[in-house]
Amino acid sequence: DVQLQASGGGTVQAGGSMRLSCAASGFTLGDPAIGWYRQAPGKDQEPVSCIGDDGTSTYYSTSVKGRFTISRDSAQKTVYLEMNALKPEDTAVYYCVADTAVKTPNRNGCPRVLDAWGQGTLVTVSS
Repeated sequence: DVQLQASGGGTVQAGGSMRLSCAASGFTLGDPAIGWYRQAPGKDQEPVSCIGDDGTSTYYSTSVKGRFTISRDSAQKTVYLEMNALKPEDTAVYYCVADTAVKTPNRNGCPRVLDAWGQGTLVTVSS
């Protein structure tokens, strides 16, 4: 079975750093493109950052560009999201997401279909 296991959330003060991890397993086509999406209370879900199946393409939303870095360790089948200079507006539940049928990313470097979701990990940034 396809599984995405997200971890690393918690509470941090504004300006601090945090690293999220997403361990992927069960993808029969190999390592898929992975995206991190987040949903803040009362707001729509939004893409944060994505990385292609081979790690060469990345995407960052305007709000996190320059502060967040996405990477992947293919040997560990894990994608990381390093978050620096965190702001209170980064507070949200973060989900890692993948496409179970197509491993290559769309033109933006993100999964084409968001049909596999991790359980979500809460990131709280206090001011």
